[in-house]
Amino acid sequence: MLSLISSALWLSAIASVNAFVPVHKPVPTTVFAPTQSILPQPLQTNGFKRENCVLFMGWGPDPIWSAGSVTASEAANESGSTVRITVQVPPETAAEYKTPGQYVQMILNEDTKPLFLAIASAPDAENAYFEFLIKKTDNNGWITDAAVGSQVQISQVLGNGFPMEENLEGFKFDFPTQNVLLFAAGSGIAPLKAAMESGQLNVGGGGGGRTARLYYGVQTSEDLCYVEDFAKWEQMGFQVVPVLSQPGPEWGGRTGYVQNCLEEDGVPIPRNSGALLCGMKGMAESVTAILTKAGVFEGRVLTNF
Repeated sequence: MLSLISSALWLSAIASVNAFVPVHKPVPTTVFAPTQSILPQPLQTNGFKRENCVLFMGWGPDPIWSAGSVTASEAANESGSTVRITVQVPPETAAEYKTPGQYVQMILNEDTKPLFLAIASAPDAENAYFEFLIKKTDNNGWITDAAVGSQVQISQVLGNGFPMEENLEGFKFDFPTQNVLLFAAGSGIAPLKAAMESGQLNVGGGGGGRTARLYYGVQTSEDLCYVEDFAKWEQMGFQVVPVLSQPGPEWGGRTGYVQNCLEEDGVPIPRNSGALLCGMKGMAESVTAILTKAGVFEGRVLTNF
């Protein structure tokens, strides 16, 4: 989560980290102070009518705000540092979401600084609900503490997401990708969850689908999100490798950082491997360097910005 600061590789640490998403090709922060506010008409706060109301950010397309309603909210991990929120959105907004890694902006009202949130649920035009993973900060209590039924304003779907079909399929670089590696840090797991659950990675299955491994890094075991989904992801064909940078004495799994684990494990079939990344700048740069040095085509190292 749906976490970043400037730099093209700071994926949406939406970030103080909210949920790693792209912003004007640098990476967004949890709350991004607008350079100028232009609000020609009041925001719609009930119903699901899209308003031609914009908040000028000085880059990228102007948000077109629609009313959304919080339908579920719960702690996403044992530490309580991150919340898992579902928001009902207008049907036309749901229909715009086609590629995992896309994101939206969200505000409470015209006085709220926007959050940039990667969508954590898979694309489904028939299901007008978006799930988000949001790390708590000093400035986003209006959404992380929101009760069910709370009204928010949500933008149209933004960004291109992970260009999986273009770069992992076919013979653009070599033979079609046979192996996929996914790397997430913190709430950067949100868009990777969407990618895994979308089926667009063509992993597993009895027909000789791709192999896949997810490296998911956080500080402590209490910070891991979606733990209840790990078994499901494994059944779908994704090997899940949690990595803790500050493990407790009871932890028996991998430790350090995801890039360290990649170095230890190596890259199987590098010319026919691809990768999806979402996390902090240092992780993204290190993982990219290791993958390309091993022989992975740079064009198959995908980010959602």
